[in-house]
Amino acid sequence: MSKCLEKLIWAIDRLEAEVEPSELARIAELIVQPMTGPWRFFHTPEHIFEVGGNKDAIEVLAALFHDIVYVQVDRSINFNVSYYITPVTKEVNKQLKIRDQSELSADATLDMVMLVFGFVPGEVLNPFAGQNEFLSALVAAKALEPFLNPEQLLQIAGCIEATIPFRSAECGVTVSQRLYDRLQAITNLFNLSFTDEEMRETMKKAVRIANRDVISFAYQSSAHFLANTWNLLPETNHNLTCCGFYTVRDYRVALLKMEGFLSYLKPEVIFRQFEGHPDDRTYQRWETTAKYNLEIAQLYLGCKLAAIALLEALSSGLGLDVSLAMMMGELPDKATQGVRLESFFPEIEKPYEPKIGVEAEVLNLLENGRAKSNYNTDLENSPLATFMVKIVGFDEMRYQCDRAKQFFRENLDADDFISDFNPIVTEIVVDSILKLFDSRKATIYRYYNITSELKSKPQTNSPGRPFLSND
Repeated sequence: MSKCLEKLIWAIDRLEAEVEPSELARIAELIVQPMTGPWRFFHTPEHIFEVGGNKDAIEVLAALFHDIVYVQVDRSINFNVSYYITPVTKEVNKQLKIRDQSELSADATLDMVMLVFGFVPGEVLNPFAGQNEFLSALVAAKALEPFLNPEQLLQIAGCIEATIPFRSAECGVTVSQRLYDRLQAITNLFNLSFTDEEMRETMKKAVRIANRDVISFAYQSSAHFLANTWNLLPETNHNLTCCGFYTVRDYRVALLKMEGFLSYLKPEVIFRQFEGHPDDRTYQRWETTAKYNLEIAQLYLGCKLAAIALLEALSSGLGLDVSLAMMMGELPDKATQGVRLESFFPEIEKPYEPKIGVEAEVLNLLENGRAKSNYNTDLENSPLATFMVKIVGFDEMRYQCDRAKQFFRENLDADDFISDFNPIVTEIVVDSILKLFDSRKATIYRYYNITSELKSKPQTNSPGRPFLSND
C-alpha cells in the first residue's frame, strides 16, 4: 500500500494534477486489493512496480492499473473494481460482453477506451485477446478521470492496450503500428491536443511498458526464467496451492498446459518495437535470448512430463486422486523424516553425457534446480526426471514425452505406456515406490507398537481424567 501510494503521489505530481491525499489513498487501495488476492503469485504488486519503471509518470500509472483485472486468475472481479465495470459490461452465457449501445450512457471516456482497443458496444470479450487489459484500462480511465485530462487518459489506455501479449503482425502491419494508427484516429475524432511528435513519444512509452511486462523471456539465466515461469503455475492451477495435497494428475495438467503454451509461442511475437525503439541490437538480443529460453523450457518441461507420465501410469491402479506426495514423498521442508522416492535410487555407473549445450543446461537445471520461485509449489530440482535422463538420455525422453501426450489423451492405456518404457527405469522406479511405501508402513508399525506398549501397562486414574478400559 505504501509503495503504491508513493508511486501514485510521484506520478500525479509529475503530471501537475491536483488530487486530495485521501483520494490517492483510495485509489491505492483500489489497486492493491485485487493485486494481493489469494491466487496472485506472478501478477502481484511487485510485478506492476517493475513494469512501470521509475522515469515516466504515464508509464507508472499505466503499470499500476494494467493487471488490476485478471478474471482467469482471480475467478472473479474485485467488488470495488466492479463499481467501474458493471455499468459497461454484463455476463452472457458465462462470457463477459460490452453492453449494447442502448444500455450505455453517453460517456466520452468509455468511447475513447473502446476505440483504443478496437472494441464496440455489444462485443463479446475474449479472455485471451484483450478482455482483462480492456477492463483494466477502463478502471484506470474512470478512476483517474476526475484528475487527468483526456490526452493523459488516452496515453494510459494506450500503454495498457500494448500489454496484450503475443500478437502477430497482420498483413504486414505490426501491433505497434496498428495501435499508433488507432491513437491518431482517436486524437482527430475527439479533437485532442496531441502533436505527431507527442503521439510517437506515447508509442515509445507503450512499447517500453509492453517489453518490461515480458522481460523475463530475455533473462540471461534460464534458471531465473524458469523460476519466473513457475510463478504462473499456481495462478491458473489453483489446486497446486494446496501443497502436499494436489494429485499426480493436478501436477501433470499444470505442466502440460505450460509446455503446450511455450511450445506454441514464437519468440518474434514476444517483444515490441516502434520506429527504432528499442534499437535493433537490443531488440535482436532479446529475441535471441527468448528463443534460447523457450528451447530450454520445452526440453525441460518435456522431460518432466515424461517422468510424471510414468508416475501417473504406475499410480493409475490406485485411483485418480493419488497425491504426488504419496508417490514421491513430502517436500523436504514439510517432511519430518525426509524420506523421498529419490532416497532409494541407486547410483548410476555410466550416466548419459549431454551431446549439445542445451542438453547440458537442461540436465543441470533438472539436477540442481531452477532459481527459487515466489511460491514453493514443488522442488526446484527434478530428481525423478534427472534419474531417467541419466539412464536413457534426452532422445528417449523426447520420445517418451510424445507417448505421454498420447497417454494423457487416453490414446494409450497405462499398461501400454509402461510396457514401452525402458525396463531398467521402470523396475527401479517401482522398487523405489515400494520401498517408500515400506518406510511409511514401518512408521505406522512403530506407532502401533508404542500404542501396544501403553495398553500393556497397568492403568490408573489420573486426576480429572476418568479411566477407560480401552484407553
